[in-house]
Amino acid sequence: MQSHGRGSTLAGHTRLAELSVFETAMPMFTKIILYTNSQGRSQFRTETIELTEGTPQAMLSKLQPASGYQLRYSPVGFRSSFHCTTIPQFVFILAGEMEIGLQDGSSQIFKAGQHFYSADLLPEGAIFDSSIHGHWSRQVGAEPLMTLFLRA
Repeated sequence: MQSHGRGSTLAGHTRLAELSVFETAMPMFTKIILYTNSQGRSQFRTETIELTEGTPQAMLSKLQPASGYQLRYSPVGFRSSFHCTTIPQFVFILAGEMEIGLQDGSSQIFKAGQHFYSADLLPEGAIFDSSIHGHWSRQVGAEPLMTLFLRA
């Protein structure tokens, strides 16, 4: 790839062009949601939240409800068994990496600075079955995992 001054690459210029387009469009926050589908299985989907309040220099979403938060430290080697979320909550990765695995064998890794909204609740009236319901999580890499759980 050809360099274009001050060490930037053509890809860097493409990124600047994307930022210019973003600045003229309505700013959005992409919310990654871990949820329970109609068959009782956990899946991921995305939803956007418009940032319609504040000022052009600091766009905000509408105020969202929250009831509290917890911090969690997970040492290298941590892995949970399959489980469902008990209370919907945002999960923010503060340090390290977290992998979330689903029943279908797929998984997604979240790194420091990333997030997801965990809302894969056990379907009403269901008895937890670890071969159908929930997700597992694990710490990935050489750095311990630090997460912040922000309850809805």
